[in-house]
Amino acid sequence: MKISYNWLKQFIKIDWKSEETAALLTDLGLEVEIVEKYQSVKGGLEGIVVGHVLTCIPHPDADRLKITTVDLGNGIPVQIVCGASNVAAGQKVPVATIGTTLYDKEGVAFSIKKGKIRGQESHGMICAEDELGLGESHDGIMILDDTLLPGTSAATVFKIENDEVFEIGLTPNRADAMSHLGTARDLRAGMLQSGINVELITPSVSNFRVDKRILKIDIDVKEAKLAPRYCGVTISGITVKASPAWLQNRLKAIGINPKNNIVDVTNYVLHELGQPLHAFDASKINGKIIVKTLAAGTKFTTLDDVERTLHEEDLMICDEKGPLCIAGVFGGKKSGVSENTNSIFLESAYFNPVSIRKTAKRHQLNTDASFRFERGIDPTITEYALKRAALLIQEVAGGEITSDVINVYPKKIEDFTVFLNFSKVAKIIGQELPKDTIKKILVSLDIKVNSVSDAGLGLTIPAYRVDVQREIDVIEEILRVYGYNNINFSKKLNATVSNSPRNEDYKIQNMIATQLNSQGFNEMMANSLTTASYVQLSDMLNSEHNVTMLNPLSNDLATMRQSLLFSGLEAISYNINRKNADLKLFEFGKTYHNFPSGYEEHKHLTLFLSGNRNQENWTSTQKPSDFFLFKGYVNAILSRLGIQKTQNSPVTSDVFSEGIAIGFGQDILVELGVVKKSIVKHFGIKQEVFFADFNWALILKLIATKIKYTEIPKYPEVRRDLALLIDQNVTYDRIYNIARQTEKSLLKDINLFDVYEGKNLPEGKKSYALSFTIQDNSKTLTDAQIDKIMSKLQNNFETELGASLR
Repeated sequence: MKISYNWLKQFIKIDWKSEETAALLTDLGLEVEIVEKYQSVKGGLEGIVVGHVLTCIPHPDADRLKITTVDLGNGIPVQIVCGASNVAAGQKVPVATIGTTLYDKEGVAFSIKKGKIRGQESHGMICAEDELGLGESHDGIMILDDTLLPGTSAATVFKIENDEVFEIGLTPNRADAMSHLGTARDLRAGMLQSGINVELITPSVSNFRVDKRILKIDIDVKEAKLAPRYCGVTISGITVKASPAWLQNRLKAIGINPKNNIVDVTNYVLHELGQPLHAFDASKINGKIIVKTLAAGTKFTTLDDVERTLHEEDLMICDEKGPLCIAGVFGGKKSGVSENTNSIFLESAYFNPVSIRKTAKRHQLNTDASFRFERGIDPTITEYALKRAALLIQEVAGGEITSDVINVYPKKIEDFTVFLNFSKVAKIIGQELPKDTIKKILVSLDIKVNSVSDAGLGLTIPAYRVDVQREIDVIEEILRVYGYNNINFSKKLNATVSNSPRNEDYKIQNMIATQLNSQGFNEMMANSLTTASYVQLSDMLNSEHNVTMLNPLSNDLATMRQSLLFSGLEAISYNINRKNADLKLFEFGKTYHNFPSGYEEHKHLTLFLSGNRNQENWTSTQKPSDFFLFKGYVNAILSRLGIQKTQNSPVTSDVFSEGIAIGFGQDILVELGVVKKSIVKHFGIKQEVFFADFNWALILKLIATKIKYTEIPKYPEVRRDLALLIDQNVTYDRIYNIARQTEKSLLKDINLFDVYEGKNLPEGKKSYALSFTIQDNSKTLTDAQIDKIMSKLQNNFETELGASLR
C-alpha cells in the first residue's frame, strides 16, 4: 500500500522529516518498507529558469537555426542557439541552464552542456513543453507570461509538486489502515503516546446540499445479508474531462493513472477514506437500482471488455432490464461513465466481505475495491464518503446534486464489546502498565471506555476494527502503541527443560531421512495439489473421494492428492527429460480423502528407485537397479525403526505389476514393487520404476510401544544352504511360509541369495539358493538336530512344491 506524505499531512499537521514518520509508523505495525521521492514532473524542473529573449538573429551557417541573446536574471546575458521557428526577441521562455538534467520520452536522462552548433557557441537550451515533461507538444518553444521576471525558477511557475511516498507492507488483517485516514489515525495514536498532542482533521461535508430534486433513482436491496448498507445519490449537469493537476498529482504519487475527473474522484475517496465508490451513467439506468443475485450462467461483460459467466451467489447491481455491475468488484461496460455522460448515479455501500471475496476469487478479479471490501471496511462512513465524493465531483466537474441521499440500512452493524482484565494485560506484556496509560492509548484508538473497575475496563470497539474482537486483540493494540521497544527486559534468565517424547514424528523423520541420504536418496517435496484425472490410473482410487478446490488456480492444481505416486512420477519424468535418469527419491507427505464419514488426512513415506545402481564409471560396468536392491532399502528402514516379526504377502494395489506387501499382524506397513508400465507410460517414462509406500501413522504407532530387551544368545547360530530346483510359478513367499511352518522355534532367519534361470535347467524350472539360520537360545545344537531340521525342510519343499535339490 502506498501513502503520500503530502496527502497524509492534510489529516495531521506535522512537520517531521519523512524518516521520523516512517520509523513511528513501523513501530506501530504499519511497516514502511521504502520511502520514495515523487515529483509531478520528473526532475522537478531543477535548473530551468525564466529567460528573457533580448535579441534573435538568423544563424549565418544554418537556415533553420537562430542565435539568441537571453537574460537569465543574473545581469550577464548568454548566447543560445535555438532551432524553434517561433522564437523571437522580447519573449519570456523556459531555459535549461548549463548542467541541467532533462529526460527524453523514454525517461532516459541527458545533461545540458556548453557547446558549439555550426560554429556558434550555445550556453543552454530554450525548451518546448515536451522537453520539460509538461505536455506532448513539440511545435515550438513555450512562450511564458510576459510579467514573469528573468531568473524565476520554472518549478515555482508551474507549481511542481514534490512529495514522498511510503510503501507500507500492510498485514491482511489491518483493513482499517488501508487508506490515508486509517494511516493518519494510527499515526495520531503514536504521536499522542509520545506526548505530541495533534488533532485528526477530516474533510468537511457540511456544504453538501440538494440543489434540485429532478433525478431520483430508487434503490431496492433484495439481498440485505450480502449488502447490509447501500447509499446512492444523483448528480446532473456534469462535464467529463481531465482532472485538475492537484487531483492527478495525488493519484500519480500512489501509482494510479488518472482517467477522467469522475473516475478520479472515486479513486481519490477510496484511497483517502478507504470507502470504495462506483459511478454509473444515470442515462443508462432503466428504472430503479436493484441489488440482487442472478441465475447461474448469466452472461455479463465487465469494463475490461471480457464476457463473464455469473455464479448464482455473485451479488450484482442491476436495473429493471439487467445487470450493471458486479457488486464491490468490477463495473459493467455498458453502464460506465464516458465522455458523453452528463449525469451520474453515485454508489457507496458496505458489502458482505465473504461474498465479495468468493466472487473476486471466482472471477479472478483483484481490484482496489474488492481488496478492501473482502477485508471489511468501515460501515459507519458509507454516507459520509458519498457526500465527500459528491462535493469533489461538483468541484472538478460542475453539476448539481439532483436527489436526496438514499440510505438503505435496515439493520445497523453494531460495535463490538470486550472486557479487558488488567491482570491479563500485565501477564501478556510482561510488565504492569499504568492504568491511565492504558486508557489513554485506548481512547487514542477510538475505543470507548464504558466502565472502569479495579479488575479491568468495559470497552466498545468500533465496527471498522474487524481485527479487534477479543481481549487478546485489545492487548496487542495497547502493546503496539505503547511500543515494543519500551518494554523492559528482566535481568533474570529463566529456562525450562521440556520432556519431549523419544518417538516424536519429526525426530523419526529426521532419523530415516538421514539414513536414506547416506544411501544416496534425495528428498523431494511435491505440491499437495494435483490433477483430478490421476485417480483414473488406478482402480484403487475413487474420484468421488477427491478433495476439490473451490477456486483452483488451474485444472492441474484443482484437487488434493490421494496418492504420492503420481507427483513422484512427475518428478522422475522431469529429471529423465533433463538427462538425469538414475534416481533415488523419497518424500514425507500427506494424502487427502473425502470419505462419506468426513475428510481425512493420511501421512506416508514413499521411496522411488529408477535407472542404474551407480554412476557411469570406467572401472565398473553399468548394472540396473532391481527389486531385491529396492527391497533391501525398505527392510533397512524397518530394521532401523526396530520393527521385526513382519510378514510378506502379495501386494493388493493395482499400481504394481509385481510386488509384495510387508505387514505386522493384520496391518500393512508398506507396499513395494514395480510400477505398471501403463502408468509410467502416462508420464512419458520408458524405464522401470520401483515404488514403496509406507503407512507412516501405523509405523509411528508401532515404534511407540514399549521396548522389550532380551539377552544376547550365548550359543552359536548355524547356517545351512539349499539349492532348490522349482517350478517357475513358485514364489519365494511360498518357500518362506513353508519353512516357517516347518520349524517355528529354532529357525531364526531365511534368506534368498541367488536366483538362476537359463540354460542347463529343465524347461519351466528355476533355481533358488537359500540360506537358513538355526539357533537354540538354551544350548548348542548338535549335528543330528541340525540335520533333522534340514531334512524336514527338504521333505516339505519336495512334497508341497515338487522341489528337488540341484
